[in-house]
Amino acid sequence: MTLSFDHTTHGQRVLFGTHAAVANTVEAVQGLGVKRVLLIADAFAMALCDAIAERTPVVARVHEIVQHVPVENATRTVALAREHQADAVVTIGGGSSIGLAKIVARDTHLPIIAVPTTFAGSEATNVWGVTEDARKTTGVDDKVLPKVIVYDASLMASLPGQLAVSSGLNAVAHAVDGFWAPRADPINKAMATEGLRALFPGLRALHADPNDIGAREQTLYGAYLAAVAFASAGSGLHHKICHALGGTYNMPHAETHSVVIGHVTAFNAPYAADAAERIAAAIGDGRTAAAGIHALRQEVEAPMSLRELGLKEEAIPEAVGIILPAVPPSNPRPVTRAALEALLHAAWAGDAVE
Repeated sequence: MTLSFDHTTHGQRVLFGTHAAVANTVEAVQGLGVKRVLLIADAFAMALCDAIAERTPVVARVHEIVQHVPVENATRTVALAREHQADAVVTIGGGSSIGLAKIVARDTHLPIIAVPTTFAGSEATNVWGVTEDARKTTGVDDKVLPKVIVYDASLMASLPGQLAVSSGLNAVAHAVDGFWAPRADPINKAMATEGLRALFPGLRALHADPNDIGAREQTLYGAYLAAVAFASAGSGLHHKICHALGGTYNMPHAETHSVVIGHVTAFNAPYAADAAERIAAAIGDGRTAAAGIHALRQEVEAPMSLRELGLKEEAIPEAVGIILPAVPPSNPRPVTRAALEALLHAAWAGDAVE
């Protein structure tokens, strides 16, 4: 077989160290020669935010963080960055905080230093998203890829147990969806595979002991690899579904990903043998890829249905109409309206997958 592919590796600096977030953020600011910082941070990260602000040249702060980045919030924050002539953005928090920083970077070309507090992975991608009139729009732009990531596993200690697990399963979704995404290639498949090898045991250990810092480090490492693979491969069927559900029905981001990924895997795996084998091997319990993901979700007590997350069953036909035009032609299995409705009904009900 002849090997042929076109791969892009996105350049970032990654500073990884437990209990080193403040020192490494200061190092990142100094390394970029930044003089005027716009600090965007989730409200629960105030202590870290204050510590960083004491040691960096912060000119303005934003703490109003809303999931799915409403356009009104984005517009205000972009205006604030311009008003204070910021020359960089430091963002602390999960995907919503980082997502807001990305819109600022998209519109002002400012560099981002991201300090994640979840396993969401947004910090390692060049994908932005914004919600307006109950519709989430996403795009790809290298300007929104953070220049520096500061990883500190101790920051995840504040995550509630279920949210930590759902956030980790969101990372699993990055890796799995990347296997059949539009730009999937051998390099990002290798990174996704290694990411899953860290994520599955990391999530199990984290569920067994939420204070296990080694498990948090392993899960964070796996989440980074999965996100890098996703950034290279692009958004597959799973992410198109979750973006539509999140933007239109205000579904919780991480939890929605944790429910949907098993059903998309069951749908695609019979048509993607290499991906199915990689996923099953990483899970390591002898089950098929989809059944293994389903069992892991049960084991770590993750949400099991879209119904329990608040989606109304009668919304499914509308959701299908929104998702269907966005389904990538590269999906290994043809996606019809009937098939997509069946997938969403199964995810809504929390059906077991094999």
